[in-house]
Amino acid sequence: MSKVETGQTVNVHYTGTFDDGTKFDSSHDRGQTLSFQVGSGQVVPGFDSALLGMSVGDTKTVNLTPEDAYGQPVAEAVQEVPMTAFPEDMKLTEGVTIMGQNEMGQQLMGRVVTLTDETATIDFNHPLAGKNLNFEIELVSIG
Repeated sequence: MSKVETGQTVNVHYTGTFDDGTKFDSSHDRGQTLSFQVGSGQVVPGFDSALLGMSVGDTKTVNLTPEDAYGQPVAEAVQEVPMTAFPEDMKLTEGVTIMGQNEMGQQLMGRVVTLTDETATIDFNHPLAGKNLNFEIELVSIG
């Protein structure tokens, strides 16, 4: 039976939880596996490396620190944005997640932290940055 190696495409089912047991994501809930190439940077490093050496049918539970997942939040990712940068019909409220793009056309996601008449403070850190993440991973297929 073959084992997962870097460069192979795998299909996995997974459930992601925080340390308190709260589920934040699950392929089971969507009813389809996650498919990606191992070692290509498509998933967080700890998830990627956990698959190495697994065989089809194996299940593994991994506990990832922020360094193996989405990293620590960085202060530079919290920015004040002038209200004029948003479409006039866009209703901003504190705590809401917004989608947009920067001057180079890259997609951005941020959470509105605070609002004034002139500016919105937006946190562009990944929502899971700074958190320990736990994954139960089942290898469904290789290739």
